[in-house]
Amino acid sequence: MNHSDFCSRRHFLRANAYGLGSLAVPWLLREDGLLAAPVKPHTGPVKFDLTPKTPPSPAKAKAMISLFMMGGPSHMDLLDPKPLLARYDGQPFPGDIKFDNAAEASSKVFASPFRFQKHGQSGTEVSELLPHLAGIVDDITVVRSMRTGVNNHRESLFAVNTGNFRAGRPALGSWLCYGLGSATRNLPAYVALTDPRGLPQFAQDHWSSGWLPSIYQGTHIRPAEPRILNLDPAEHLRGASQARQLEWVQKGNREHLRAHPGEDDLEARIATYELAARMQTSAKEALDVSGESEATKKLYGIDKEATRDYGTRCLIARRLVERGVRFVQIINVGQSWDHHGSLVTALPKSCQAVDQPCAALVQDLKSRGLLDSTLVHWGGEMGRLPVVQNDTGREKAGRDHNTYGFSIWLAGGGTRGGYAHGATDEWGQHAVQGVVHHYDYLATLLHLFGFDHQRLVYKRNAIETRLTDNHPARVVKELLA
Repeated sequence: MNHSDFCSRRHFLRANAYGLGSLAVPWLLREDGLLAAPVKPHTGPVKFDLTPKTPPSPAKAKAMISLFMMGGPSHMDLLDPKPLLARYDGQPFPGDIKFDNAAEASSKVFASPFRFQKHGQSGTEVSELLPHLAGIVDDITVVRSMRTGVNNHRESLFAVNTGNFRAGRPALGSWLCYGLGSATRNLPAYVALTDPRGLPQFAQDHWSSGWLPSIYQGTHIRPAEPRILNLDPAEHLRGASQARQLEWVQKGNREHLRAHPGEDDLEARIATYELAARMQTSAKEALDVSGESEATKKLYGIDKEATRDYGTRCLIARRLVERGVRFVQIINVGQSWDHHGSLVTALPKSCQAVDQPCAALVQDLKSRGLLDSTLVHWGGEMGRLPVVQNDTGREKAGRDHNTYGFSIWLAGGGTRGGYAHGATDEWGQHAVQGVVHHYDYLATLLHLFGFDHQRLVYKRNAIETRLTDNHPARVVKELLA
């Protein structure tokens, strides 16, 4: 065969990417009966792929769903009640405050406008803004002592998602896929579900593979149809001729890899190309919630306008995990939890959209026997300060950033239900008991997946890199069941 009679490999990939779906049927027929490589003990990857791997230690968690609230939910209004704020409401704060926005800052104490109440057998206190979460409080661990210690959104996002304040590092989901591979051949191992109103602030930074091979990067699933672009081919592109072209492209790529070993991006492209063919049927099925029962849809709030979108994404997350996806992240638009102003009205609106769907996800996973092996995370990159920002009236008041003490919650995957861990000071400003630094949090997650955070390494230019970035991280055993 004379390759000069055909277009170049690069030209073909560029020109025909929109027609990948046309290869699905012949590719599936050819692949029928072939399974992923046998599960072997994890001894450090020799080849960068997504074949399933067994972690070095027994694992409680096999998959994770991160409900990431970009912007910074106010912990003293949601999960960390501070009665002292009510006593000093409107009075000068008797201490030092580190503001992010000094121009709008004030030193007036800002009591929570919302009531707290104890719930469940555990008696965990939860805000009135989260009534559905209150109903499952015995299934979750509330962590009230998170800390990153850098007051900007981007750096704090990097801290909790990649282990370091700097950009360009692999996200948690990429590390998990690197260590464990994928439990499915027909869907991406790592998926990001975004808001129909737009992308989150810093967009792809949330699901970047950084310096890990790009095969471990997250796949962005759009919030509306077509949820995955370029999956459906034009009618005239379907047929055996495309399958023959695929065979030729794959042959050329494999020859190139053999001649130039170690080109990880090319190998990732090949794997993605093959996956695209298999996804035409499997992805559509996984992302279609129409076959779910009406009771399930109602549980997630899909029958109500306020919760329809987030409920649908939570239900899709359950369906993806059910089908072997390793890591799913659901992300809000922009920094919509960044309530510098109008907290009295804006925070209830944010909570209303997510409270029922998030609680439903935990309930649904539990009822299906999936919660024990699926770790669910809820939280943002920071919390808020106990003083007023934008002091132009109660209705316009908000709170500035606080990364020195804030709250998240976890459920399933080997975490301890009905437990509230750690504490901030009486103002809610600083984590003071059972402090969980971002690197402790990440080390604990890796432990739940069967990894020692010091030993899950990737060599980059002969230097060992880790998710916890060589911090003195500890596994927070108090959070474990």
